[in-house]
Amino acid sequence: MNWAESYAAGLPYTGYLERYGTPQHQQRWQAVYDQIHLTEPQRLVLAGFPRQMHLLCVAGTWCGDCVREGPILQHLAAGSPQVSLRFIDRDDHADVAAQLTVNGGLRIPMLVFLSEDDMECARYGERTLATYRKMAAEQLGPACPTGIVSPGENYLAIVTQEWLNEIERVQLLLRLSPRLRAKHGD
Repeated sequence: MNWAESYAAGLPYTGYLERYGTPQHQQRWQAVYDQIHLTEPQRLVLAGFPRQMHLLCVAGTWCGDCVREGPILQHLAAGSPQVSLRFIDRDDHADVAAQLTVNGGLRIPMLVFLSEDDMECARYGERTLATYRKMAAEQLGPACPTGIVSPGENYLAIVTQEWLNEIERVQLLLRLSPRLRAKHGD
């Protein structure tokens, strides 16, 4: 897969919503965006990133999971000058979506983490652990033997932290990369 081409074809958050979203889709994304607030510790983590990283999100403006995850990703990317986020539409980029299937199916949102020179470093999506816990609690009911508890009122904050954890993990991967350390002399 030529990730540099795919990333170049991506659109920034606002451009993606304007191109692919109906007014109703845009309102839904904005409603979630307005509920997300990064904490001071989260802002400090993001501000401390030394390596440039590109995030490519395969999404759909109509997708409920994307309505939640896309605004979170935008907040996190906006928190660091080293994080660049682009969105591509799953249906317009079927070749990319086919590379990111999960359990035999097309899933979104899917995030591909790329180095500054567009080498793939990681993939993550389509839902975080908190979302799966919430779904299990709602769909499997109290008889579920796992003991999973719904995240409750802090759900968006928990999901935001989970995404930040993954972005930080990849940032550390990039920071510790022998290839990039040799390139940057650090």
